[in-house]
Amino acid sequence: MKKSVVKKQQNSKKCLVCGLKNDLGLKASFYEMDNDELIAIFKPREEHQGYPERLHGGIAGAILDETIGRAIMIKDDTFWGVTVELNLKYKKPVPLNQELRVRGRITKDSSRLFEGTGEILLPNGDIAVTAWGKYMKMSNGKITDFKNEELNWQVVLSGDEPKEIEIE
Repeated sequence: MKKSVVKKQQNSKKCLVCGLKNDLGLKASFYEMDNDELIAIFKPREEHQGYPERLHGGIAGAILDETIGRAIMIKDDTFWGVTVELNLKYKKPVPLNQELRVRGRITKDSSRLFEGTGEILLPNGDIAVTAWGKYMKMSNGKITDFKNEELNWQVVLSGDEPKEIEIE
């Protein structure tokens, strides 16, 4: 099933997950969908492996954590999700050198905390890893001395952004 992309979210310079100038990073792109889900697209490389030809489980956790934590930005882009708890279930091996999608959504939202779920989808649509997390809402300035210009926190368009993404 295809869903329409509403908006692309920002990338940064050095983040392990979204940093575009981090040579070892995932360089993931994040898209807000018309069904209030967030989709991350990334292509893990050999530097991200645990077992040969398989994505390291910690890296799988990192992309799921980032995707669920960013999903709150769909409702209010002045907040980020700071992880309080994250639980993962590994169902299938995650291959390297293939474009993958990660889906995340908010399942419970209160004034200070939110909960969400997500999954890493294999190219054939199978679910490889699932996650549930609890996050605290925080503004950028409370997390760190956040300077948009220094971090290159911006929407970076490549010119071939998807208008729709297949998510099932």
